[in-house]
Amino acid sequence: MAAPGADESIEESPVGWVAEHVRRYLATDGAEGAEFNGYDALLVTTRGRRSGKLRRTALIYGRDGDRVLLVASNGGAAAHPNWYLNLSADPEVEIQIGAERFRGRARTASGQERARLWELMTKVFPPYAEYQRKTAREIPVVVVERA
Repeated sequence: MAAPGADESIEESPVGWVAEHVRRYLATDGAEGAEFNGYDALLVTTRGRRSGKLRRTALIYGRDGDRVLLVASNGGAAAHPNWYLNLSADPEVEIQIGAERFRGRARTASGQERARLWELMTKVFPPYAEYQRKTAREIPVVVVERA
């Protein structure tokens, strides 16, 4: 993702409660919102695959060493979430964890790596296992490495 221009705005999630979570997170540099219902949360900014606009959402995350892990669960829906489709088209992302912001490059884990990371992420957020049972698609595990 190219650095946003000075006049380039970032659109928040169209889901009301997610947009409110993002606003609180940004306003407090993560003092509010970095923990969501007892789970660690971050903000991820992607570039829209069709619109080209910057899009930001809040997600639960895990870590594998210095890598950030995201799960494209979409609550177990049949379709991948938009943020995942966006980073699949343009893997350059911006991450905010608390007050820290950094650029990263995202990729989808596969094979044995995915299996190991999936197990790790179901320990971070146990509902992911139920989401996987609800859908025929393999829920992607995304690995973000600092740029």
